[in-house]
Amino acid sequence: MFSRLRSDIQCILERDPAARTRWEVLTCYPGLHALVLHRRAHWCWTHGLKWLGRFISHMARWLTGIEIHPGAKIASCVFIDHGMGVVIGETAEVGPGCTIYHGVTLGGTSLYKGTKRHPTLGSNVIVGAGAQVLGGFTVGDGAKIGSNAVVTKPVPAGATAVGNPARIIEADEDARREAAASKMGFSAYGVTHNGDPLSQALRGLIDNADTQEHQITLLWAAIEKLSTAPKNTDCVPEGAARHEHFEADKLNALVGKD
Repeated sequence: MFSRLRSDIQCILERDPAARTRWEVLTCYPGLHALVLHRRAHWCWTHGLKWLGRFISHMARWLTGIEIHPGAKIASCVFIDHGMGVVIGETAEVGPGCTIYHGVTLGGTSLYKGTKRHPTLGSNVIVGAGAQVLGGFTVGDGAKIGSNAVVTKPVPAGATAVGNPARIIEADEDARREAAASKMGFSAYGVTHNGDPLSQALRGLIDNADTQEHQITLLWAAIEKLSTAPKNTDCVPEGAARHEHFEADKLNALVGKD
């Protein structure tokens, strides 16, 4: 028991730069308190003491603001940071080394008893603040769930899920994407420093279209200058744009330009 507690304290010291001493972690971290009480509740639950397990879980919720059903399976070295508003359902499973931030729900979408209704997190998964992971599927090892993402389908190992509904970004699908992701960085809360990857791509397309519009306008200006009859526009097809009218700024604003 004490070796596991020491392991939990050490993992918090490694992952939270605000943690200064073991005594501070032991006395002031509600995520640690919730996990310690959950282990008692889970033992009661698995040994037929269902009411006692639920009561301990209820008291832990009252003390820490973290609600973990006594039937949930949580491995070692799990870090629940801040923790207020975290809800972990009965059939949820959390693998070793996972990090869960405040406002996270590991919830179910099925009403049938006795079925796997809640998600399974593999090892070293990061679930960002406010994320909702709903359903009896698996989130692969090393995956990242972005802040406020709503995930309702499996996430492959090493992938990132962002948005509502969540879009899955494969980590090993494209080497160039991996390099770009490392440059942008991935915060502990599961978001990139420069915004959503899809918005980044859209902004790139908009900027590229704006550049092409400018180049086409310059080409028409050159054609008109080279024409033997400058006032004769017969060589210019009807409807051809000879003045820039592409509103890149407005389109960038729609997709959230920084």
